[in-house]
Amino acid sequence: MKTAGVVGISLAGISAVIAVVANAQMSGGMSRNVQKTDQVADAVGNLHVPDSYRSTYEFLGSWAVAADQGQGAKELQIVLASPGTTAAYRNDGKFPDSTVLVKEVHQAVTKEMTTGTVSHADALKGWFVMVKDNQGLHADNKLWGNGWGWSWFDAADPSKTTSTDYRINCLSCHAPAQAFDWIYVDGYPPLNR
Repeated sequence: MKTAGVVGISLAGISAVIAVVANAQMSGGMSRNVQKTDQVADAVGNLHVPDSYRSTYEFLGSWAVAADQGQGAKELQIVLASPGTTAAYRNDGKFPDSTVLVKEVHQAVTKEMTTGTVSHADALKGWFVMVKDNQGLHADNKLWGNGWGWSWFDAADPSKTTSTDYRINCLSCHAPAQAFDWIYVDGYPPLNR
């Protein structure tokens, strides 16, 4: 009986130690991931594609751009947001400062399958990255304005944007969504539930 009590206490103690270590590792890992994702812009506002977006970001939605001719899509876009974006947006209907949105753009392949004509993502074309900026931190950078940092990156180099001025390269595509902070929120079900 005494041995069973000692074994029970020992198992409880070991379980507690494992729980504390696991919690510390998870907290440390989460802090590192959040810290990494928050550092999408350098000191002068140059953006890059966040390293860990596929494993740490929240799925917002996807878009299919119709083929110029025939059935299916020519392009598929998958949109993810930095951790906590969905909950914050649902809470007050706004994107918090420093929110990062990453749109992964893929060439699409369309073919007949047992379910019908199907398009799926194929070669990665690049990324469109936006960072919410409520403070106007980089007013002298031509890729920042209207409350966001904006940049396109070709698949070959996620660290160097090909955008030169958000007003020329980005704003015209987002103009129809100006009333929603330049974001097509109607295409993102997690924000609207």
